[in-house]
Amino acid sequence: MVVGKGKMRVSSQVKIGNLTVGGNGPLFLISGPCVIENKEVTLEVARFLKGLAQRVEIPVIFKSSYDKANRTSIDSFRGPGLNEGLEILKEVKTAIGLPVLSDIHRVSEVERAAEILDMIQIPAFLSRQTDLITAAARTNLPINIKKGQFLSPWDMEQVVLKAVSMGNNRLLLTERGTSFGYNNLIVDMRSICVMKGFGYPVVFDATHGVQLPGGRGKSSSGQREFVAPLARAAIGAGADGIFLEIHPDPDSALSDGANSLPFEQVESLVVMLKKIHRVAGRKEEGVAGK
Repeated sequence: MVVGKGKMRVSSQVKIGNLTVGGNGPLFLISGPCVIENKEVTLEVARFLKGLAQRVEIPVIFKSSYDKANRTSIDSFRGPGLNEGLEILKEVKTAIGLPVLSDIHRVSEVERAAEILDMIQIPAFLSRQTDLITAAARTNLPINIKKGQFLSPWDMEQVVLKAVSMGNNRLLLTERGTSFGYNNLIVDMRSICVMKGFGYPVVFDATHGVQLPGGRGKSSSGQREFVAPLARAAIGAGADGIFLEIHPDPDSALSDGANSLPFEQVESLVVMLKKIHRVAGRKEEGVAGK
């Protein structure tokens, strides 16, 4: 499945719950609050996303973390934990009807998480953890692997091979920016082209891409105003899906509020991204056919 650097290909299709993404299919959205704050906020966001999926006709995968194990400060809110968090995600899945995604941080979490999740996510900071990747791959669930801020896009070839060695080809790869000096990230759109060459759907994480890690000393900051332009550029560059963290009141969010979008900014952006995706998709088909 792995090909030369930067050689664009039409990605494989991946089934996630009742959705199929990638290939020549439509733009898809991974979205939700950064962390599960409580059941009420989580279900509020899920209901909004379900309505968006129906109004805009876009496949939506709900994402929220049951545990943010890599927060800047020991005092930062981490979430409800594995068991309570998974039960809330199960309600999103059964009551709201969206497939659910969350990130794992330890091999010991994998078996329990696989009982509920439709897709497992490998966090960017853990994208080189061989045992974690292979354990996730052995579940045969689809996996979203976020490219580490410290990795080049072509380094992700070896990450892909770790998962594939377990017989799991149900992969998404997510670009979320690269460390650039202190407390800053830069998004190199070439990364999308390079990772598309591996043959799997590529997602752009537009909200983490504008994060300023540790920018507030005890927590990260972010530049929400740049989410939309970077998202538009990424879809134009060939991304198959977009990742957006959203919140009913980002300024009061318990994690990543500075780079999360409020509800009122989401629909118009997604509509625009769908239009760009249709145009970019036609261009990609031409490239792939050469």
